[in-house]
Amino acid sequence: MSRPTGRVLTLLELLQSGGTRTVSELAERLGVEGRTVRRYVDQLVDLDVPVESVRGRYGGYRLSPGYRLPPLMFGDDEALAVLLGLLAGRRAGLTTAQRTANETASAKIRRVLPRHLAARLDALTEALHFTGRPGEPDTPDASVLLSVADAVRHRRPLSIRYTDGEGRRTERTLHAYGIVAHAGRWYVTGRDDGLGEDRTFRLDRIADPRTLSGSFDPPPDGPDPAQRVLSGFASAAYEHEVVLRIHGTVEQIRARLPVSVAHVAEYGRPEADGPEPAARWFRVEVRARRLDWLPGVLAGLDRPFVIERPGELRDAVIALAERLAAGARRI
Repeated sequence: MSRPTGRVLTLLELLQSGGTRTVSELAERLGVEGRTVRRYVDQLVDLDVPVESVRGRYGGYRLSPGYRLPPLMFGDDEALAVLLGLLAGRRAGLTTAQRTANETASAKIRRVLPRHLAARLDALTEALHFTGRPGEPDTPDASVLLSVADAVRHRRPLSIRYTDGEGRRTERTLHAYGIVAHAGRWYVTGRDDGLGEDRTFRLDRIADPRTLSGSFDPPPDGPDPAQRVLSGFASAAYEHEVVLRIHGTVEQIRARLPVSVAHVAEYGRPEADGPEPAARWFRVEVRARRLDWLPGVLAGLDRPFVIERPGELRDAVIALAERLAAGARRI
């Protein structure tokens, strides 16, 4: 190997070690002049090595991020964890391109697994089932997802164009607190600067996200982004606004009416002398598109309840009780 070729390879090794290297530093390490360093850099560029020139007082040369990845060595448990994560990710609302990348990544890891572990993984994937499919996912554009994530991370205001479910288009400035994946859809929750209120937006309905100058501080306390999204679902405007009074504990009520469905507030004082010290009356508000599922939920709750409104729900509960009574009397 000629000495110039050896110096070019040494230069590549120095750049691969990371960071920005000044011309004077490289010249000293290689034992050449600065103009020779520049000539070696040109040779690397001719070989399609992505060397970047960094200008400024502390400028020099560096490799583009991600050019060289160290080998990834997984143990059995680690490889299995990665594959299970990829399997679950297929249900998180991926685009066609992302699903293809998911499958190729899974195949690459699968090919290098030890035979005994690959057989156990095959058994697991054949036995694994999910409780429901999210349906056709509404997946955000990758550039939108990454732009919003960058604004969340750096706490920068974000300008977006949003199209709501009715097809209305608006321009908004958002202080984004976080991104949430839920039931095959992706959401961003944060403060709508124009409205002065916390709002949740579907990422697949966002276009042209742009970070703005300045910064913001997220709320110091309060629910995390996932809880904000679920609470937003529970308080959204629907066709039916149901108001109930239920006697029990918060845990008993939440077991049948989770935070994504209902808003629960204290209605009475705890009964300290009763058999259940934490039991009391709670006011429960539910917003629903349909009422047909609620009678069965209330029956399964097995707690005293009062329906304040609407009257249609009372009729539906009475009808269910009559059907159950009629069935119990049949011989």
